[in-house]
Amino acid sequence: QLQLTESGGGLVQPGGSLRLSCAASGKDYYTTAWFRRAPGKGREALLCIMNGGAPAYYSDSVRGRFTISRDNAKNTVYLQMNRLMPEDTAIYYCASRRFNVCSSGANAYAYWGQGTQVTVSS
Repeated sequence: QLQLTESGGGLVQPGGSLRLSCAASGKDYYTTAWFRRAPGKGREALLCIMNGGAPAYYSDSVRGRFTISRDNAKNTVYLQMNRLMPEDTAIYYCASRRFNVCSSGANAYAYWGQGTQVTVSS
């Protein structure tokens, strides 16, 4: 089964930046999305990227601040987060599917990482 390993979370001050990584096992390429779950809230879809094509944006709150990209040589998908705000505090998850189509629905993704905590605070 595909395994996803997230890293890069931590504590950052408001206005700062972080880059999260989602490393996939194997040598195949998958459609991968980033989700987050803030304290007391449900899972929110952020962005998605396929093996090829333009990324899909699903959250107005992160548009213009967050960027998704991938490095196929490393089997890794990244989430670059800039101008972070306290409301960005959440557990961030990456999720993948074999189907080469992006989706904002969590149920569309069969494979999930363990999550990485991002805390934005002074």
